[in-house]
Amino acid sequence: MTAASAVEAVFRIESARIIAGVTRIVRDVGIAEELAQDALVAALEQWPESGVPDKPGAWLMATAKHRAIDLVRRKETYARKLAEVGRTLEDVPPLEPSDADDIDDDLLRLIFTACHPVLSAEARIALTLRLLGGLTTEEIARACLAAEPTVAQRIVRAKRSLAKAGVPYEVPYGADRAARLDSVLEVIYLIFNEGYSATAGDDWLRPALCEDALRLGRVLAGLMPKEPEVHGLVALLELQASRTAARTGPDGEPVLLADQNRTRWNQMLIRRGFAALGRANALRDVSGPYTLQAAIAACHAQAVRYEETDWSTIATLYGRLAAIAPSPVVELNRAVAVSMASGPADGLALVDALGDEPTLKHYHLLPSVRGDLLARLGRTAEARSEFERAAALTRNERERKLLRTRAEQCG
Repeated sequence: MTAASAVEAVFRIESARIIAGVTRIVRDVGIAEELAQDALVAALEQWPESGVPDKPGAWLMATAKHRAIDLVRRKETYARKLAEVGRTLEDVPPLEPSDADDIDDDLLRLIFTACHPVLSAEARIALTLRLLGGLTTEEIARACLAAEPTVAQRIVRAKRSLAKAGVPYEVPYGADRAARLDSVLEVIYLIFNEGYSATAGDDWLRPALCEDALRLGRVLAGLMPKEPEVHGLVALLELQASRTAARTGPDGEPVLLADQNRTRWNQMLIRRGFAALGRANALRDVSGPYTLQAAIAACHAQAVRYEETDWSTIATLYGRLAAIAPSPVVELNRAVAVSMASGPADGLALVDALGDEPTLKHYHLLPSVRGDLLARLGRTAEARSEFERAAALTRNERERKLLRTRAEQCG
């Protein structure tokens, strides 16, 4: 691995923590992101000559923090800021919790800051995926099924709005915390999804993102133990993460659910997922969207073999999910479940009804699912065309190779 590729890999993993740590100093997420980028540039300049340090993440964090301190030092109001946050120039220790309901977690503070009500829901999600997920504008656009220029504008405006409003860098209390909860949950969910199935790049999985999302979900559950959807989200992430080891082959290639070795599923995470799902159900009679998705994941976890999956229950759960949180992606997933419960023809009818949905125009899983259903119906020529179209739409190299292989199999 070259120094440049090492810089890129380390920065992709550590960027969220660096931005969060620097935001603690400068109290501005836009400036914090710029300083993190400055540290990246410094690494690109120095590592090829000096070599990659033993702790590259710590090197980037220290460089960014030193630049942040220099920036604060240059400001006329530095003395006042120094007194307010109570730190020295040489050492920037973490802030102590003010009481038992506070939490000392820079990443969680960053999420709540980026999910401030001063921003639109769309802007909150885009900004947080950028800062915490390290996603590119293109990746965020694909994750949100939105146009890339639109997402870029949302991110720029969101940074300006937070700076203009002087939004504090904190985990809020009471009603303020509850008001931001839906956005925080959605962001954690999307960060996990990007780690679980990367929208672009050479790797099918980005484990560091999954781990961050899981940790943040668990921390949030401890912070808000009476919120059923927090536990529902944690249950969903635990159950999904339990399959990680079985989702890729020896060379990192994707392994589809039907082909996974279920003995490799992590039983500890499955037990944790069921426990969190039980807590969510105990707190509310009517399940929310994350709890319903966790119930779907639980159906998969309960099946010892793929052939034993209770697809009828899964199709019913997707129907309930579509009723409370309608979206084209939910409908696409419901179509898959219906095809397994009632046959591929019934699933194909549902998929074809989504053909004119504008948000799915460039969504590779639509032709991928359609190709699978056509193949099961014996319409192999049409299936091949759909798999080829899906391969052209995806930006993930592993997934593209899998889809091309499936197209060839239809030949």
